[in-house]
Amino acid sequence: MSFILKPVDTVESISPADFKKNYLDARRPLIIKGLTKTWPAREKWTTDYLKEIGGDLKVSLMDNSKADPSKPINASVAEMRFGDYLDLIKSKPTELRIFFFNLFKHVPGLVDDIVIPKDLMGGFIESMPAMFFGGSNSVTFLHYDIDLPHLFHTHFGGRKHIILFDNKWKKRLYCIPNATYALEDYDVANPDFEKFPALKGVEGYEVFLEHGDTLFMPTGMWHWMKYLDGSFSLSLRAWDASITRKAQSVFNLAIKGGLDSVLKMAFKAPYAKWRERLAIKRAERALANGSPK
Repeated sequence: MSFILKPVDTVESISPADFKKNYLDARRPLIIKGLTKTWPAREKWTTDYLKEIGGDLKVSLMDNSKADPSKPINASVAEMRFGDYLDLIKSKPTELRIFFFNLFKHVPGLVDDIVIPKDLMGGFIESMPAMFFGGSNSVTFLHYDIDLPHLFHTHFGGRKHIILFDNKWKKRLYCIPNATYALEDYDVANPDFEKFPALKGVEGYEVFLEHGDTLFMPTGMWHWMKYLDGSFSLSLRAWDASITRKAQSVFNLAIKGGLDSVLKMAFKAPYAKWRERLAIKRAERALANGSPK
């Protein structure tokens, strides 16, 4: 493996006080293996069941290819019936994945299959439970969520490999200016340190989620994900209590979302190349300055 990666703390269950002190306030990730034990979804949510309740829906698909500079981030490469897609990911490897799919909007009764962990923290955005699907070998590029929520990310039906980094490393990760994702020219699982020297010495976490496991990712945490099996995840999102963090969220949505999309559409490849050059320059400067140490 690359980078300097350590495992994430893993518990079967945790008290609200322990969670708040050691993970929420400390901004540290945590795997809670037993969080979903009382969820009907843990046994009920299979690809066959999801196909039965939503198979005729049309879904947009992404793949592992580098983002087109003339299109918004996460632009789709294809469309398919949801049921056909579920058959595909269970039958063979594919790079195709579904990003941020609110199946609950189409099947409201799904909310009865989960239990939002309000005993651990408040601020959950109950109207936005997001689901993510991927075939084995599909990859989610390295990024952090633009609106800066805390995430409870539960996996179903297989295994998922995740690499996490604290936000303090963003320059060394070749963060794209005006954006919340990294340069896509290096392989997070096996980076070329000669070509991207700023990555050398970057510290992070490595996670392997299995069916029913929940990963708590604190606000602003960078994440890269690879589906090892055709499977899917549910992300529950919660606002941070800090007014400053909420203000940063609004700023990100306006500048790193809206303005950046306008500039990409207007200037296309030249703007993309300028951002990549600046990301490299900033990463090399951070390395030379010993940042963030």
